[in-house]
Amino acid sequence: MSHFLNTPLEALGDYRAELGETPVWCSRSQSLLWVDILQRRLLRYWPETQKFEQRQLDCLFSAVLLTEEEEQFLVVSQQGIMLYHYGVEHPSLDLMCEYPEDPDATRPNEAGIAPDGSLWFSTMDLNEKLPIGGWYRYTSGASEPEKMLDNVTIPNTLAWFEDIVWFADSAEQRFYCSTGDRIDPERMRSHSADDKTPDGSALTMRGELITARFGHGCLSRYQIAAGELKLQEDIALPVLQPSCCAFGGPQLNELFITSARKQLDEPGELDGAVLHAKTTATGVPERRFRL
Repeated sequence: MSHFLNTPLEALGDYRAELGETPVWCSRSQSLLWVDILQRRLLRYWPETQKFEQRQLDCLFSAVLLTEEEEQFLVVSQQGIMLYHYGVEHPSLDLMCEYPEDPDATRPNEAGIAPDGSLWFSTMDLNEKLPIGGWYRYTSGASEPEKMLDNVTIPNTLAWFEDIVWFADSAEQRFYCSTGDRIDPERMRSHSADDKTPDGSALTMRGELITARFGHGCLSRYQIAAGELKLQEDIALPVLQPSCCAFGGPQLNELFITSARKQLDEPGELDGAVLHAKTTATGVPERRFRL
């Protein structure tokens, strides 16, 4: 076992996602939220009681994120940015702004809340081949999101550390970094992701980037230092396609890892599951969208 993990990895519940993604820990409810993009499902799990819920939505969406308001979540969808009223008798979606691209060509992918409370999200080619995606920034009340970067293929990872934002392009197998308030194409730096595809990531308080390696059955633990990524170790997983990870639990020292079953001819028992283990690190708390 890696010295980074304190306990063996275990699967949470019986649900197996086609494309599990974007896990988010809600400290107010002590629950984990994530999505199954291809099945259009919002998933939620309360570890203390082992309660599990799933909600079917009418649109394709890639992320459900926290807001300043309890039980109101931001949904990043192919229809646009929406506010989902979860904790009411009749849950509803309110459109905040339209999706900025052609939904017949692209879909949203990575998403996260920046230190200033704005939403950052990416888009990608539906066929995962062409560099027609982009990175956007959206603030509450804006009529449309601001485009920061174009010509990306499969944009993933979104983490801020020491005023620098880190992100990746899975198709290019590269990480990038830029100043933290916006992605600046003129000042963007590129870093090799070695020979393994980077997907989503989580960040520790000590500046470690924990990255899912889709198709390679592992996590990579990097140390961010002086604007560089230094690989510390690869951590083997019992799933082939880990997609993203997030820290949670009462002490933010537990790691939750989403995975996918899509395009696997013979998926294993755990492919598509959410994996869980305690770690020796403390994660950066999830931020909340400023309404």
